[in-house]
Amino acid sequence: MSAYVPPKTFRRATQDLMSALRARELWGQLAWQDIKQRYRRSTIGPLWISIGMGVTALALGVVNAALFGSNISTLLPSITTGLILWNFINGCIVEGSETFIDNEGLIKQLPAPVTVYAFRTVWRQTLYFAHNMVVYVVVILIFLGSVDHPYHLVNDEHAITHPGIGWSIFLAIPAFALILLNGGWVVLLFGVTATRFRDIPPVISSFITMLFYATPIMWSMDQVLAGGKANSGVGAFAVDILKLNPVYHFVEILRAPLVGQQQSWTHWAVAGGMTIVGWALALLVLRNYRSRVAYWV
Repeated sequence: MSAYVPPKTFRRATQDLMSALRARELWGQLAWQDIKQRYRRSTIGPLWISIGMGVTALALGVVNAALFGSNISTLLPSITTGLILWNFINGCIVEGSETFIDNEGLIKQLPAPVTVYAFRTVWRQTLYFAHNMVVYVVVILIFLGSVDHPYHLVNDEHAITHPGIGWSIFLAIPAFALILLNGGWVVLLFGVTATRFRDIPPVISSFITMLFYATPIMWSMDQVLAGGKANSGVGAFAVDILKLNPVYHFVEILRAPLVGQQQSWTHWAVAGGMTIVGWALALLVLRNYRSRVAYWV
């Protein structure tokens, strides 16, 4: 007698997704337990997340200001915000690729939708993000006088004039919601693929470093555009290549309102398109391979 093979339908994939959403208490507790477990013998616990982020952001800001002659009072808020968001994206990609592998024991013993473990990873990264936002608040309060009015990130006649922090800061709420939504499909897509092909996580870990340097985190696009370099042949080509990086657009839709920088709606269009395409691929993978995850782990 042949083994029963569940039918591959988008309805079942959607049901798995909706069942996981209803089980939010489960993946919420699991994610919080991950953080408590990581800092269980620490005196200040998860505050180390914020301290580590603050030290890293300060070091990158000082080095960047010294090398490129930028104003640290306007550059540091930008670097801090970009680094906080990068940690969230990096976590979703790297830890997301191993989410089902790391949850092997629970998958084999707990009768729960496989999407629960993806949500666990995304929610854990969200909690890290919330802790790191403490650093953003501190930095903004210190340098508010430099970014609450029109300002430049670099000292150059071609520099972009940023409007400064205003009511547009509330655009950060839908921006993070969109990024959070993308974190879901990233974990699902990479997680299922890496469970089947175990060489994927090391490849992603190697690739992610290159992606970090290609994303304006510890540098800004203003520095690339300074001096009219973007008008030259090589400069224009470099700008076009950098704009092909999808992470760049996700960083901009959140960082721009938080630090009062000029923003193009192109970033929102690219991020929205990535959301639609990403979830279509994730649902396709969930439809075809959801039932095989337990066997692959």
